[in-house]
Amino acid sequence: MAKALYICYFGLRQPLVQTQVLPYLRELLKDGHEITLLTFEPDFKDQWTAKQIADEQKGLRDQSIEWHCLAYHKKPSAVATAYDIFRGAWFVRSLIGRKQIDILHGRVHVPTLMGALARKFSRRKPKLVFDIRGFFPEEYTDAGIWPENGWLYRAAKGVEKWLMKEADGFVVLTEKAREILFPESKTTGFDKLSRPVEVIPCCVDLKRFDRENQDSRIEMRKKLNVEDRFVIVYVGSFGGSYLSEEMMDLFATARERDPRTFALILTQRDKKKVVEHISAKGFGVGDYLVESVSPEEIPGYLNASDSSLSFIKKCYSKQSSSPTKIAEYLACGLPIISNRGVGDVDKLIEDNNVGVMVDDFTVGSYLKAISEIEALGDVREKCRDTAARDFDLHHVGGHRYRRLYKRILD
Repeated sequence: MAKALYICYFGLRQPLVQTQVLPYLRELLKDGHEITLLTFEPDFKDQWTAKQIADEQKGLRDQSIEWHCLAYHKKPSAVATAYDIFRGAWFVRSLIGRKQIDILHGRVHVPTLMGALARKFSRRKPKLVFDIRGFFPEEYTDAGIWPENGWLYRAAKGVEKWLMKEADGFVVLTEKAREILFPESKTTGFDKLSRPVEVIPCCVDLKRFDRENQDSRIEMRKKLNVEDRFVIVYVGSFGGSYLSEEMMDLFATARERDPRTFALILTQRDKKKVVEHISAKGFGVGDYLVESVSPEEIPGYLNASDSSLSFIKKCYSKQSSSPTKIAEYLACGLPIISNRGVGDVDKLIEDNNVGVMVDDFTVGSYLKAISEIEALGDVREKCRDTAARDFDLHHVGGHRYRRLYKRILD
C-alpha cells in the first residue's frame, strides 16, 4: 500500500478539517495506506503550545495519521501566500525523502502547487493528486476579491494550467465541473491522458445524524420553545457568495404568511450583525435564534427543524460547488429551499423531489416555494435516502477516494 502525504492550507482545528479532511483520511486508512497530514495553522504562536501540538500528534498517531504543521501567514496576502508556498514546498520535499512518499495529495490549488514544486526538486517522484474541488481563481473574481483578468487572476490560471499538466489524478466536487474540465471521463473515469478523475461531493458521516430521532426532536424543540412553530433553518456564513439579503427576505415572507414561522440560523461569524439584520426584518426576540454551535451539535438543531434554506450567488465558479450544508440538511431529513445554478443542487432536488427551487428572488417566488415545501408533506425518509445514496462518507466519498488511489498506483 501507499505512503501518502495530504497537504491542506487550513488549520487542524478548523471545522472544515474536522468534518471533511480527517474523515476522508480515515477512509483511506481502510486500504492500508500510511497517511501523513500537513496543515497550516493561523495565529500559530497564540493558538498552539508545544504540549498541545504533542497531544494532537499523539491523538492522531493513535488513529494512524502522522500530523505536521507550519504557520499560516495572512498579510500582505499575495506575499504571505507565496512565502507559505515555498516554505511548504521545502518542507514537503524533506518529507518525500524521509518518509518515502508515494502519493502527494493537494487539497485545492495552493497545496497542490507545494506538492508539485517539491516533487520537481526531489529525486523521488511521487504521484500527484490535484484535489481541485472549487474553481479557485474564478471564485476570487466572482467574489470581487480579485479584479477580472487582473494579474493575480492570470497568475493563478497559469499555475492551474501547469498543475493540470503535472497531476496524475483529479478530484472535482460536481458533475458540472467534470463536464467543464474532463467531459470524456464521464463514461470512462479517465481523462484524455488516461489519468483518473473522480467526482466526490462534500460528504457527511451519516452516523452523526442517525442518532437523532423523534424523541430527540421533541426534546430539542421543547428546549428551543418551538413546539408549535414551523422552523426554517440556515447553516453557514453570510455575505460574499451567500445571499444574505435574499435569505432574510425569505424568512420575513414566510413569517408574514404564517406568524408561527421561526428562523433558526447557525453561523460561526458575525452573530451580532446577523441579529441586527433579522431584527430589522421585523423578527421579535422569540421568533428567531442566531447561534454558533459545534459540528457535533448541528444534527440536533437540524433535527428540530422543518425545512432548510440555501441561497448562494449564481456565477461561473459555483458550478463546481458542493455545499456541505446540502448533505447535512438531507441527512437530517430536511427538504431544501434553494436557488438555481449551484453545482448539481438543481438536479439533485428536482430529480429526487426533496425540496423546491426559486427561479428569482421575489416575494412571489418565496411564497410559491414555501407553499410547495408544505405541499411536499413528510419527505424525511426520502431526504435521508438521497443523502445515503449521494453523500455517504463511507460508500460514496471514501469509496471514490480509495478507488482514485488504486487507479493512480496501478
